[in-house]
Amino acid sequence: MAIHLSRDEARRIAVRAQGLSAEPPGDMLAVIRRLNFLQIDPTAAIAPNADLILWSRLGPSYDPAQLSAAHEVTHDVFEYRATLRPTADLDLYRAAMDAAPKYATTREWLVANERFKRDVLERITAEGPLQSKQIPDTSQVPWPSTGWSNNRNVTQMLEILTATGDLAIVGRVGRQRVWDLASRSYPPRTITYTLDEATVILNEHRLKALGIVSAKAPDSSVETGRVGAAGEEATIDGVAGTWRVDPTAIDQPFSGRTALLSPFDRLVHDRNRLAGLWGYEYVLEMYKPEASRRWGFFALPILHDDRLVGKVDARADRKAGELVVRAIHQDEGFTAAVRDGVQAELESLALWLGMKLVLP
Repeated sequence: MAIHLSRDEARRIAVRAQGLSAEPPGDMLAVIRRLNFLQIDPTAAIAPNADLILWSRLGPSYDPAQLSAAHEVTHDVFEYRATLRPTADLDLYRAAMDAAPKYATTREWLVANERFKRDVLERITAEGPLQSKQIPDTSQVPWPSTGWSNNRNVTQMLEILTATGDLAIVGRVGRQRVWDLASRSYPPRTITYTLDEATVILNEHRLKALGIVSAKAPDSSVETGRVGAAGEEATIDGVAGTWRVDPTAIDQPFSGRTALLSPFDRLVHDRNRLAGLWGYEYVLEMYKPEASRRWGFFALPILHDDRLVGKVDARADRKAGELVVRAIHQDEGFTAAVRDGVQAELESLALWLGMKLVLP
């Protein structure tokens, strides 16, 4: 029989799973392991997404240099599909690398460009880590796309060879990625998983990170939303459909706090889950004309205890050294506790950025 949960219980499971309750989340690596991955996004209206997500869990003690070191020096995390993931899970992802490329058109392009592939690998072998601009295009057949990747042959080859596990992204110079041979960058494989075996384990990791997931959860650009048969089937009071819940997360104590979230935070990435569990409406509006925005270019969702209660429209003015808050939108009337919590989080964010807080 399915486990039956109230909305309050379901929300608290989700918040606690994401390390956003008052429970101490541990150090940076513990947070990354808990979250399963950090999405990399170049938008830095306030701070890069991965850093903003870690700040929201760890506060101003978090130093972005820690994350760079974990990737480029100690190799505790690795970059895969526009995310940073725990290197301890690398063997699980190697199962997908062994099966790549997934699509026939990509496989055909790789076969047609065998000499180009060899050129890229030989150059990186001889010269060490390189950026894409440092690698000449010796392709025999251009990448067949009419979109942004049209004829970006070097980048496409590097992406494909990373997906197959031949290359690894070992760091960045500004926003530009740096590639090296995976054999020089990744630790030796310790366990060989089949794709089915790895999928089962990763589904369990994904569910543990989210706490509760709709059986029809959508995919994002970096991760599938589905968790297969992981966990237990659940239903939620007043919410349609069936869900999968982490059984170890049920009936756990909960103490909430106030947090400002990145628009790419996994607590808010599934808009259907947002509507069902929280009754919360959110759209990332940086792609809209300014006149059409309701909440702001990069509005931060406000979490208070187990409720999503509003949005903060803020931008970091690095030239002026100011964190400028243009508006604080209340989805429901703020209590004194919410107002105090939001004020404290804004002060914490400004402190972490090393900026003066400018309120509306």
